[in-house]
Amino acid sequence: MDNVSVISMFTLSGFSGTFSHRVTLFLLTLLCYCVIWLVNLTIVVTIIMDKNLHEPMYIFLCNLCINGLYGTAGLYPKFLHDLLSTTYLISVPGCFLQGFVIHSSACADLSLLALMAYDRYVAICRPLVYHSMMNTKRVGVYVFFAWITPFYLIFISSVTTVTSRFCGSHIPKIYCINLLISKLACSASIAQVVVPAFNYTFYFGHAVFIIWTYFFLVRSCQSSKENRHKFMQTCLPHLFTLIIVVGSLMFDLLYMRFGSQEFSENVKNFMSMEILVIPPVINPLIYGFRLTQLRKRVSHVISFVVLFVKFHS
Repeated sequence: MDNVSVISMFTLSGFSGTFSHRVTLFLLTLLCYCVIWLVNLTIVVTIIMDKNLHEPMYIFLCNLCINGLYGTAGLYPKFLHDLLSTTYLISVPGCFLQGFVIHSSACADLSLLALMAYDRYVAICRPLVYHSMMNTKRVGVYVFFAWITPFYLIFISSVTTVTSRFCGSHIPKIYCINLLISKLACSASIAQVVVPAFNYTFYFGHAVFIIWTYFFLVRSCQSSKENRHKFMQTCLPHLFTLIIVVGSLMFDLLYMRFGSQEFSENVKNFMSMEILVIPPVINPLIYGFRLTQLRKRVSHVISFVVLFVKFHS
């Protein structure tokens, strides 16, 4: 049993089907990563620089975009490096760090979406107390816990696995996640079962809370034309974002647990990356096009950048 403790590198076996067209994949992935940075950074900079957008809804959106950049940073740099490499290895600490970033980003997405749902619930269903319930201090506290809670829970989950001894080194994916790392452990401790189960339950509770808020939102909008307008203007983008994020998460989780081995390696890789491709690109675009005030500010920023480039060219 002494040999199982000397594993210092994991092999990402999901790259086995990418060798023949890795240059094309590299260029497409690099383009996708640049688009992710462009659309998310545009929203973040616009909200930070424009004081008219320093409202709870836009502050939560700004954090959602920052989280998109944070989560994709856990995948794309390493993935781009591996596409041009002949060995697909990752150190054990690096694997845990990558898993931590990706997991904490997914959980932070749910936390921020829950906050956005609560913000819309208070704004539409309890407008008279909105400014007192969503003041600057409270919003700051909400955002702080939306970030620190996922970090803490995923850190505890990672610690329960990192202390294990490993009897294998092959991860059948193009990046590391805690579920697959824990499967390499020689034996599973109670903590490795209880902690992830708690995390799943905790964030399932977020989904239940969001559904609860939308139940009251829809009921409130039926009795008021003004509330219906607010719902269509500000809640629909959030609802689309929620469907995209939750759908992507559920798709990835269900595929990991019940995915067919009959799929080709390329199909499996696309399914693996979908959670870190579609939401970071689509979410900023949905809000950028749907929210009138934000769309106007983004247009002004883009126009300013274009004029600046023309002036110095």
